[in-house]
Amino acid sequence: MCIQKSRLNFLATLTVLFTIFATPLHAQDTRTIMDMLDREVVVPNQVDRVICSGSGCLRLLVYLQGQDRIVGVDSAEKGGLPFGVDARPYAVANPGFGDFPLFGEFRGHDNPELIAALDPAPQVIIKANAQRDGGAEALQAKTGIPVVGLGYGNLTHGREHLNQTLRIMAQVIGEEERAEAVIAFFDALQADLEQRAARVAADDRPSTFIGGIAMRGGHGFASTEPAYAPFAFLNVRNMAGDLSKGETGGSHATVAKEQLLLWDPEVVFLDISTTRLQGGANGLEQLRSDPTFQALTAVQAGRVYGVFPYNFYTTNYESVFANAYFIGSVLYPDQFADIDPMAKAEEIAAFLNGGPAFERINKDFDNMGFVRITVQ
Repeated sequence: MCIQKSRLNFLATLTVLFTIFATPLHAQDTRTIMDMLDREVVVPNQVDRVICSGSGCLRLLVYLQGQDRIVGVDSAEKGGLPFGVDARPYAVANPGFGDFPLFGEFRGHDNPELIAALDPAPQVIIKANAQRDGGAEALQAKTGIPVVGLGYGNLTHGREHLNQTLRIMAQVIGEEERAEAVIAFFDALQADLEQRAARVAADDRPSTFIGGIAMRGGHGFASTEPAYAPFAFLNVRNMAGDLSKGETGGSHATVAKEQLLLWDPEVVFLDISTTRLQGGANGLEQLRSDPTFQALTAVQAGRVYGVFPYNFYTTNYESVFANAYFIGSVLYPDQFADIDPMAKAEEIAAFLNGGPAFERINKDFDNMGFVRITVQ
């Protein structure tokens, strides 16, 4: 009887210890994140291993200095993007991403079987553009790994969306202080650009157009971004600016050639991503061969300038600010006399990505970035 009673007491003690210690430890080892899909996602308290799904997700992780947490990549990091060159400063500054195992296709087309095979396994899947791409709940159910759905945003009408994305991602990986530093960096650059531009009289602002903007692939010269952030920061006379008043905020537009001729901008900027297209799709070749484009004042006067790709696996935020400083130096030379655009671009890249990138990208695009481009 004594032996049996002792065994019962021992089991009772174990039960109490399990109740006291095991359950609280589980609670202490996890926390709940509210993602941008309004989902409560339980994640580990310490997150050291992640994968980034969706356009631009890894870019933002690099900005937060969290690239050492990844255990796999999508096909974009393994040469799966068009053009045959890479215009993503975050990837150029961190060239080892392609060495990681593959977990799915780019633009958020994840493969649950490949994710399950990753070793080491990710503790969290961070999914950008989750509202657009969907599938967060299904991916979580199939893999058994928490999926945190985020957005992406932009630097104009979607700025709060961008800030929220950075803050939630930082909360997942424990880099909240870095997120605030990145947001403050963006704010400071914008304020500097706006202050310089504010000193320019309205009559001294030439009319402008940005052509050749990529959008889920390359496009010709007529492709533009009505809410082009560098133009917004510099308060330029953007001839396509009125197209930004639609329901989508004017994220992209293709302008009729006849409309371009009516606008007849005094200065044209060409997104050099278009120059990687073949034949008649190439925006630079269109400027050189199409009679309508040849008639533009900017082309006739030799005022066509190359800027770095705005979108390359969605928006390159470092390129947005770098382009803004170059555009400012072209349109408002007195206000930007102290700026070396390429040096400023590399400074921005170094802060966000940990190293330079623009000289390398420029070389891959025949050094057409931040120069006057010969059209005629």
